[in-house]
Amino acid sequence: MRGVRTLSAVLAALAVSAAPAAAQAPPPLRDAAGIHVVSVQALDDRLLDVTMRTDALPAPVHTRILLPAGYPADPARSYPALYMLHGSFADDTEWTRAGDAEAITAGLPVIAVMPDGGAGGWYSNWLNHGRGGPPEWERFHIDELIPWVDRNLRTVAARGGRAIVGLSMGGFGAMSYAARHPDLFVAAASFSGAVDSNNVGLLPIVDLETLDESRSLDIDAIWGSRLTDELVWRAHNPWDLAANLRGLRLAVYTGNGRPGPFDSPAKLFDPIESGVHAMSVSFHGRLDGLGIAHTWQDYGSGTHSAAYWQRDLRSALPAIMAAFAQAPAASAPFSYRSGDARYAVYGWSVAMHRAAGAFSELDDASGQGFTLHGSGSASVVTPPAYAPGTRYAVTIRGVRTVALADAAGRLHLQVPLGPSNSVQEFTLAARLVGARTFATTVRIGRP
Repeated sequence: MRGVRTLSAVLAALAVSAAPAAAQAPPPLRDAAGIHVVSVQALDDRLLDVTMRTDALPAPVHTRILLPAGYPADPARSYPALYMLHGSFADDTEWTRAGDAEAITAGLPVIAVMPDGGAGGWYSNWLNHGRGGPPEWERFHIDELIPWVDRNLRTVAARGGRAIVGLSMGGFGAMSYAARHPDLFVAAASFSGAVDSNNVGLLPIVDLETLDESRSLDIDAIWGSRLTDELVWRAHNPWDLAANLRGLRLAVYTGNGRPGPFDSPAKLFDPIESGVHAMSVSFHGRLDGLGIAHTWQDYGSGTHSAAYWQRDLRSALPAIMAAFAQAPAASAPFSYRSGDARYAVYGWSVAMHRAAGAFSELDDASGQGFTLHGSGSASVVTPPAYAPGTRYAVTIRGVRTVALADAAGRLHLQVPLGPSNSVQEFTLAARLVGARTFATTVRIGRP
């Protein structure tokens, strides 16, 4: 009987050890930064599914979060955050359902955040034919989700503690977000990403996915018509914003569409991967032309499928973790290009005053001054880098004035450029009449 009881105990112990561990209680996740937490479900010891509501979106949305092993056991430890964006016709589950993200990140000291981005949301605030309003995916991800994560989880809440990767449409999103907000991320990677929307093959895809997203015939709702709103397309396009990526650790992965090692013998040529290959080659050439270092993995045969993205993620993670461990410094002084009427980066804020939209550029910006390119005029607010209540000498176009630093140590400057263009950049009218750009240099020093 003793032997039977001993064998039973051994079998019971083996059964317990073989069974999947019960999910622990999730950490408390509270409302913050415009996000209301509807529910939190612990799917296993590491994986959380969070249902959220935000005014930026018309319906509740899900975000999956992978916590590092041992997260609850060491409440004094903080971790970097890796934002992982899914592709089109998918959702927040893609990286854990098809991308094997849970196994690939096992053992790594990183919090993986996998938000929904809409089946065809294109990681943008939709233009909606000038009406704006939901869906506002960029507002949700950048202005709300990142601060929500930093307030609810033990993150390294700084540029050096954030990276972003994405597959397909998410590859576009990763590079677009990194280029539009280079002060938020230290590294970015695209896996089979649609990283150059100037490729004409992307236009019908975006229109088709707008149909899916809006459930209506409201094409051109995301960035407008390419004929009349090309500036809006380019203002989100990684190729056009590539110069903003200087100082980030970058990687671009792509196959060529021919069946490769992870495809079945019956697999045919993949035109989608061939299309994003052309975009990736274009984006790689743009980065090379700008002298911006990046990892380029044009791996040849491979289709637009999950097995390749799993391999890409495994390949990219060591460099991302190295960037977290020793973050490359942001460019200083820096330059930043934007097609938006208002933008903020590295603590600087710029509001353009002009009759028609166009790109502007804040160039060679530092505590000693900057050069602004554009038309019309602009209101520029510096970072809080000056002594509050102190007067500083400001020279604009050779004219010396005095500016008083506010209570936060910021200078508020009005910068004239030149006559505003009357038509939006890149339109047929702009090509016919021309669009002028002016440059004004501002120098800041002690009185």
